[in-house]
Amino acid sequence: MAKKNEKISPSTTAATESLMIELEKACQGLVYISETDSDIVPFVTDAIDKIDPDNIFRLCKADPSTNVEIIEESAFFHRLTEKKDWFGPRENDRAARFLKLRQLLTSRLTDISVFRIGKVRIEIIVAGLDKDRRVAGIRTIAVET
Repeated sequence: MAKKNEKISPSTTAATESLMIELEKACQGLVYISETDSDIVPFVTDAIDKIDPDNIFRLCKADPSTNVEIIEESAFFHRLTEKKDWFGPRENDRAARFLKLRQLLTSRLTDISVFRIGKVRIEIIVAGLDKDRRVAGIRTIAVET
């Protein structure tokens, strides 16, 4: 698997740079909370041209025999954006930031899928296609025992 904060093959076209700037701004300081807190890392890549398990394994350098679960982006973001009665200002801010990130991804990408790769240390990749058909999105790590 790729390292937690390693960006995956960023491209250098103007459209890609614009998307990366927006994603980096939306992800700055944002963490995914599981049994560990992990940064949300944006990526844009030309290394793959199709979003499927084989290409995602290649993208994150995972063994193809590793467990993979594909979920809907709405299900992935539901837990992150749903506000609870017990939330304080920090939790409300985090939920609002995840909502803005989801809106950015769904407005700039099509065919979005969420891949959960692994069993205990799970690499999560949210990937879609930009207007030039490049694969872009975010990734993070969850620990679930």
